[in-house]
Amino acid sequence: MSIDTISTSTGSVTGQPVPEGRTHWSGTADDAELAHWDAVATEVATKLAVDVLERDRANLDPTTELDLLRESGLVNLLDPTEFGGGGGHWESAFRVVRILSRVDASIGQLLAYHYINAGNIGFTADPDTQAEWHRKTVQGRWIWGDSVNPTDPDLSLTQDGDAFRLNGLKRFSTGASAGDVILVNAVVRGGDHDGTIFQFVLDHDRAGITYLGDWDALGQRLSASGSVRFEDVLVEQTDILGTVGDEPFSSLVTPGIQLAFGNLYLGIAEGALAQGTELVRARKNAWFLSHAETYRDDPFVQRVVGEFVSSIAAVEALADRTNASFDRIIERGAAVTAEDRGAIAIEIAKLKVVSTELGIEVANRIFEVTGSSSAKASVGLDLFWRNVRTHSLHDPVDYKKLEVGANHLNGELQPISLYT
Repeated sequence: MSIDTISTSTGSVTGQPVPEGRTHWSGTADDAELAHWDAVATEVATKLAVDVLERDRANLDPTTELDLLRESGLVNLLDPTEFGGGGGHWESAFRVVRILSRVDASIGQLLAYHYINAGNIGFTADPDTQAEWHRKTVQGRWIWGDSVNPTDPDLSLTQDGDAFRLNGLKRFSTGASAGDVILVNAVVRGGDHDGTIFQFVLDHDRAGITYLGDWDALGQRLSASGSVRFEDVLVEQTDILGTVGDEPFSSLVTPGIQLAFGNLYLGIAEGALAQGTELVRARKNAWFLSHAETYRDDPFVQRVVGEFVSSIAAVEALADRTNASFDRIIERGAAVTAEDRGAIAIEIAKLKVVSTELGIEVANRIFEVTGSSSAKASVGLDLFWRNVRTHSLHDPVDYKKLEVGANHLNGELQPISLYT
């Protein structure tokens, strides 16, 4: 399906045309933009690499790490320049996630979720309110966590005068305990809005919110993904971002997070190969049955590394193409059709399939060429496997394979949900 630019109307908070009056995002990233944000992300990744193992073992909320993201400007990459944001595109944001994940996939995940959560300003909020949301986000350098896990029973909102009260429990609330605000979806029970799903934003310290600190997975330890309990939390009208439905443009948020996952897993594979390469080059001698003098010259070692390098290059090409395609779809704004949305979702599902398998394969088999000494806890090569194995369980990749296969064979598209 062609993803061409369409004509736009005016009304952007940046002074540029807004597609169908929906968001400030338009066009695609040029080489200068990509190079800039790549460089910023690389600098941040270098700093994160210094003590990544110590931080992983401490298993604490990443307060210091999030300050680093704020100071670098990465948190506001997608916000309009008019309010001090980076004015960047989604392609730049996804590449940043990939670069950080080469070193610390927990922080890569947090930033990815932040981009998607804050991105709901464009996906969900009325254009008349977007400027104020962007202004508050940039001025406060907010990091947006979330509490929207759809596998839990829905949270409930009940009317309380002109406001609402929120109650319930949500697991897997990434970034909620460490960020500045929490994006929440909840169903209204009773009253004039019965059955409506509101999306709203709560400040971290809102009365009635309890962070349970129960995140104890083997990987992604610093992703602040514990459970959150809400007890009679006051939700004001001004907290409401919008309503959740199946309108094609606003529902692009789900393919967006799946695209972030694809870049996350690719980054983990790249990081595992990079550290593995250093370890192989440092190995002395060779296996006693080998005709080579060093491990780096052993043909079996070269064969495995050659597989990894080639596979990573292929997935990188697919990721780069899909990242840019996402911006072209977003540019259409309210003109996005269900077919447009379905087409990009299938392209992203393809990336999800191959990046998941690549990440797990490289993070697992890299030990075949780095040797037994690389299994020492002090080396930390296991971090890549633990991270990709943990996060790749977010939703079953087999269902992404089914999506792609059903579309290829029968032209089927999956129903809009928070997973498809």
